[in-house]
Amino acid sequence: MRFADITGQEEIKKRLVTTVEESRVSHAQLFLGPEGSGKLALAIAYAQYINCTDKQNGDSCGVCPSCVKYRKLIHPDLHFIYPTAKIKNIEKPTSKDFISQWRELLLEKNSYVNLSHWYSKIGVERKQAIINARDCNDIIKTLSYKSYESEYKVMIIWMVEKLFHAAAPKILKVLEEPPDKTLFLLVSENQDLIINTILSRTQLIKIGKLTDSDLTKALIKEGYDPAEVNNAVRIADGNYLAAERLISQSEDERYNFLKFREWMRNVYQFDVEKLSKFVAGMSKNSREKNKSFLNYALRFTRECLLMNYNSSDLVRISNEESEFINKFYPFINERNSSLIAEELDRSIYHIERNANPGVLFMDLSLKFAKWLRK
Repeated sequence: MRFADITGQEEIKKRLVTTVEESRVSHAQLFLGPEGSGKLALAIAYAQYINCTDKQNGDSCGVCPSCVKYRKLIHPDLHFIYPTAKIKNIEKPTSKDFISQWRELLLEKNSYVNLSHWYSKIGVERKQAIINARDCNDIIKTLSYKSYESEYKVMIIWMVEKLFHAAAPKILKVLEEPPDKTLFLLVSENQDLIINTILSRTQLIKIGKLTDSDLTKALIKEGYDPAEVNNAVRIADGNYLAAERLISQSEDERYNFLKFREWMRNVYQFDVEKLSKFVAGMSKNSREKNKSFLNYALRFTRECLLMNYNSSDLVRISNEESEFINKFYPFINERNSSLIAEELDRSIYHIERNANPGVLFMDLSLKFAKWLRK
């Protein structure tokens, strides 16, 4: 992948190119950014640029033997680590067991992927995937070998916040003092969930959301209808993946809206029978689906608060959502908004750690019933 293939992030690209031109490549870097910002794509493009044998105008050439292998994600000096979980035929999984699926997903999505994509690809939607101790042992073993053909060996650890805390000590030494010409590129969405001993050993590359302008250009270039693009970009808030979901009218997005509307109506009416049915339904969902729903609820809460503060020009909602929000937003105000946001954040945290969804959603429903009347 070349820098030219990545949407926006021009300042970050220039900064990364400069580190190579000035021979200031830090051996351990953390690419930190929100979903859909292109952080994984940037990490891969950076690695390709470093090992390109014919760099041109601040980008890799794309045609030298190294670039050709990087484009196919089969370069022998490019290694990936990512969260995995036990499946039917693999009792003790490592990243290597899923490398074919990983390459397929990245090539299909142009390296713009999230955990939901990955879990669905390997069939672990209902399980808690982690970067385990076996992966850490593989990192040490892999980096102990000499590079095959490039100047740098590159180890990309995607979603490093999923690194199992008991496994982390295994790689601290190699992360701090790696073999010569070894590059660690860690990719993350949540700095607060990264183990401190890992965080302290990396140089932070902070990647922001995409601008609406860059997002619009990229989506129109992909061949999407400009009218649909404008509506999606207005809601996506700089998230490339969210914009694509909205344009394709993802069933998940519509599900989240309809379920949230149903939930809030039942909560306000305090219809216990309907709330019980709602909770029972949510209990059958995968962890990632419930996490997506709670993130949607958090976003909708923000939009309601903006409406309350007469900042409707900043509100990012679809036409279908607008009718409901116009009736609902007065119930989200300065007296309850912080309580609601904190509780939703806490619930997302607990869902990630396999909390019982039935208990969690019933508890949330009871709290919402009280707060919406404040």
